[in-house]
Amino acid sequence: MDLEWLRRARDRMDVEYAQPLDVLSLARTAHMSPGHFARRFRAAYGETPYQYLMTRRIERAKALLRRGDVSVTDACLRVGCTSLGSFSSRFTELVGETPRAYRARDHRAVAVIPGCVARGLGQPVSFGEARPVSPA
Repeated sequence: MDLEWLRRARDRMDVEYAQPLDVLSLARTAHMSPGHFARRFRAAYGETPYQYLMTRRIERAKALLRRGDVSVTDACLRVGCTSLGSFSSRFTELVGETPRAYRARDHRAVAVIPGCVARGLGQPVSFGEARPVSPA
């Protein structure tokens, strides 16, 4: 039963990513105390609720920045982040380059990739995932 409630909270983050969300309100969605919710969420999904939410926000910001008509600040605010510095740091950590560099890069090659494949390729790497090892 816990997993069903955790999914509801995760789905809420997926839909309401641009809204101010905190552990208390997400825990209420899952009918759990905040501490229990945070522990169960991490056990189920391999990352904290905050990490999951930020990964979703960065994923959405990447889509906005690929368009080229949205500034880094606008993308930051549109996905629900309130600190440009924290957003840029987290973006760089997950994507491997700054939001500004990502926005400036040519993204035309991605336009020919089917949407279902591009979504998988465009997801930022979160804390719980292993990064590829480069050959020595």
